[in-house]
Amino acid sequence: MPDVQPSQIPANPSVEAASPEADATEFMTQFLERLRTESLKNQLQMVAELAAAGESGLTVLMRFLQERQACTAGLIEGKVYQTLVEQTHQPLVQEFLTTRFPQGIVPLRSERGVDYLPLQRLLAQQDFQAADRLTLENLCQLAGPPAVQRKWLYFTEVEKFPVTDLQTIDRLWRVHSLGRFGFSVQRELWLGTGKNWDKLWPQIGWREGNTWTRYPQEFIWNLSAPKGHLPLSNQLRGVRVIAALLTHPAWEDYDG
Repeated sequence: MPDVQPSQIPANPSVEAASPEADATEFMTQFLERLRTESLKNQLQMVAELAAAGESGLTVLMRFLQERQACTAGLIEGKVYQTLVEQTHQPLVQEFLTTRFPQGIVPLRSERGVDYLPLQRLLAQQDFQAADRLTLENLCQLAGPPAVQRKWLYFTEVEKFPVTDLQTIDRLWRVHSLGRFGFSVQRELWLGTGKNWDKLWPQIGWREGNTWTRYPQEFIWNLSAPKGHLPLSNQLRGVRVIAALLTHPAWEDYDG
């Protein structure tokens, strides 16, 4: 669609209606204030509207993300970043992300030299199936060469994972899924069941009745999946690996 000019877009309540009085500065100021202060539901609606408004709206989203660069990335920052990633065919957006956020919006910290940039990119692109496979590869990298070769984990290896790395992986999943996916999300749900695995599996969509969800065709690789649906853990070897993940010290005093 053609760009909507700032003078055509009111600051309240929607970018759809006309407002001849609004100029570019007013448009920027008012929408930035709303993005800073309104509820997440309203913020998400505004992000979609601004993305559809053309260059004027994208400029607001870039300014907002630039303002938040020094802050811990949350769900709204993740949504804004993802929306801009979808617009990288626009030279202005491409230059902004390349210059300001070459590593994404989540600090990619690792105590063992694991490169989480590919995972960040897949999650920002909402390619959850590929991100899930890469997450397992990254976990095997943390465990060491034997795990990389066998492509699965022993629970004793999980127990030795660095706190920093598990928190990095979890933040990437949470920030780029509107808080729906991640190990810490699965932990919250598990604790909510009284640590009952048989109650957790159907809640996160891994089992229905006595039938396990088949990989990959029966899993849901988008945000319509149940909360906690991703990332996956191989249950063919029992619950010890996921139990080690969900009871890891990484989640003590963790704010997500």
